[in-house]
Amino acid sequence: MKITTEFRRGRLTVWLHGELDHHAAKEVIGTICDEIDECLPSSCILDFKGVGFMDSSGIAVILKTYKRMRELNGSLLILNASKQVMRVLEMSGIGKFIGMEEINA
Repeated sequence: MKITTEFRRGRLTVWLHGELDHHAAKEVIGTICDEIDECLPSSCILDFKGVGFMDSSGIAVILKTYKRMRELNGSLLILNASKQVMRVLEMSGIGKFIGMEEINA
């Protein structure tokens, strides 16, 4: 799993590339939380455009990020989830409290 980040104007954007499974989840959580702790953003975007596969471990990544952003009184948005990733997200019900958008053309 490759992770790219950018912090600009109070917003941390995290692009994920590869497979987000239990092997990658711990490293991804650590990287995202380190970036949040360093930047202290008011909002965070997780962009899943480059994720072809995600299992339930991806939900743990999202929930940990959501929890950390809530501690900072910030927000989280999920972007560009593929059909497979969206199925996992829909089954979890995560869309009831975390925004999800498709801005991918």
